[in-house]
Amino acid sequence: QVQLLESGGGLVQAGGSLRLSCAASGPIFRIINMGWYRQTPGKERELVATITGGSIVNYVDSVKGRFTISRDGAKNTVYLQMNSLKPEDTAVYYCNARIYTTPTTWDEYWGQGTQVTVSS
Repeated sequence: QVQLLESGGGLVQAGGSLRLSCAASGPIFRIINMGWYRQTPGKERELVATITGGSIVNYVDSVKGRFTISRDGAKNTVYLQMNSLKPEDTAVYYCNARIYTTPTTWDEYWGQGTQVTVSS
């Protein structure tokens, strides 16, 4: 069973930085993409950033220029460097991955979530 292990959340003042990490483990044949979503109470989970196996990246407009997603293919790990954090970035951040576990079978996986709190 594929597992995603997140780390790096916490409390930071506005304008500060945090770095999230997410490591995938288990029967991984090929990673299609990995990314980060976030959710606040009463709202739907929203995409923050994704990166494909070929390192093509995508960001939600609200984080462009402040957040950077990157990956280490050898470690099956994705990172989210978050700079110039704003109180509105406060949320639970979830790692997401679409992974082939065999040459023909893929599935979508989620991490347990990590809290990011930005104080004003």
